[in-house]
Amino acid sequence: MLFLVATPIGNLSDISLRALDTLRQVDYVASEDTRKTGLLLKHFDIKKPQISFHEHNERRVAGKIVGLLKNAKSVALVTNSGTPGISDPGFVLVRSAIQAGLSVTMIPGPTALVMALVLSGLPTHSFTFRGFSPRTGAKRRKFLAVDKDSPHTLIYYESPYRLRVFLQDALEVFRDREAALAKELTKVFESVRRGRLSQLLAQLEESPKGEYVVVISGANI
Repeated sequence: MLFLVATPIGNLSDISLRALDTLRQVDYVASEDTRKTGLLLKHFDIKKPQISFHEHNERRVAGKIVGLLKNAKSVALVTNSGTPGISDPGFVLVRSAIQAGLSVTMIPGPTALVMALVLSGLPTHSFTFRGFSPRTGAKRRKFLAVDKDSPHTLIYYESPYRLRVFLQDALEVFRDREAALAKELTKVFESVRRGRLSQLLAQLEESPKGEYVVVISGANI
C-alpha cells in the first residue's frame, strides 16, 4: 500500500502518532529530500531505507515505486514539510498507483495553507488555494488576474525573494484588499501580519526571510 504521510511544517511535536506508527511499519520511505527526512527519522529513532522522490525525477521514480507496491511492498511518501501533493511532489505517484489498481491511503496532518487561512481573520467558508505564482512579472499578473473577480478567499505560497514583487503585483491586480502574511508557521519566529495589501507592502522588511503564505480577501468582501 502507498501511504501519504503529512509531516510537520516546523515544530516536530506536530507529527501524529499514526504518522510515526506508519513510518515505523512501512518497507520504504519516499522522500522529497532524503537528508531532511533523514533528520526527521533520526529524531524519532526510525530506521528505514529511503527513495529519493522529487520534482525532477517524479515521473521516472513513480514507476519504480509502483513496481514495489505491485510486489506487496509498502511505501510512505513524505515531503520536506506538510502534506504530499500540495505544492510538493505526490500527484503523479498517486495517479499512477490508482491507475494500477493499487491501494492508496493518507495519514493527515499539518498544512500551512489551512493554518494561515484560519489565522488570517479572513472568511474561511470558501477559499481558493493557488500555490506558488510564476516567477516573471507578466506571467504572475496574468496568473493573479484569473481570480480577480472571485468571491473566495485566495491563498498563495511565496518565496521571501519574490514576496515584494508578488505583493506589488497583487496590489495592482486586486487593488487594496484586506490580506495577511503568515510567516514561519509553527516555528520559533512565527508571525501573522494583517492589513491592506498596501500596508503589508509598506511594512515589509528590506530582505524578508522565512517561508510565507499570503492570504487575500475575495472580491466584494
